[in-house]
Amino acid sequence: MTEFDDEIRNFVNFQKLGYVATVSSDGAPNLSPKGTIVILDDSRLVFANIRSPQTVENLTKNSSIEINVIDPFSRMGYRFKGIANILSDGSDFKKILDYFEKKGIKSKISDIVVVDVKSFSKVTSPSYDLGLKKDDLIEKWKQYYN
Repeated sequence: MTEFDDEIRNFVNFQKLGYVATVSSDGAPNLSPKGTIVILDDSRLVFANIRSPQTVENLTKNSSIEINVIDPFSRMGYRFKGIANILSDGSDFKKILDYFEKKGIKSKISDIVVVDVKSFSKVTSPSYDLGLKKDDLIEKWKQYYN
């Protein structure tokens, strides 16, 4: 069983924005940014369907999913692969919906996608292979965005 440690939990819950990959019925990839990704428990991630009709449609036909959550400044993050389950009602839906509302999400949430993570791995920029340090990259990208 996959288990997230505190480092991963804190990272994902701080970043929130991630990219979700699904497969369309014709086999084409679908990549969609999600701003509500959080860790639900030791082995599951969740995100809200606010404006994700293609993502949800794809998951109803093929529940395989990959989520990448990357810090744009440190160029580090995680890749999560798993199986998605779509919740549209019920007690679990209500509990997670309440969580998002308490966090300040004001948009209408149609569904909650719960991802049972089967595997995950760390993602780092090739810049680290060249000897750059985390602080160097953070400073580089802060200057770029300023």
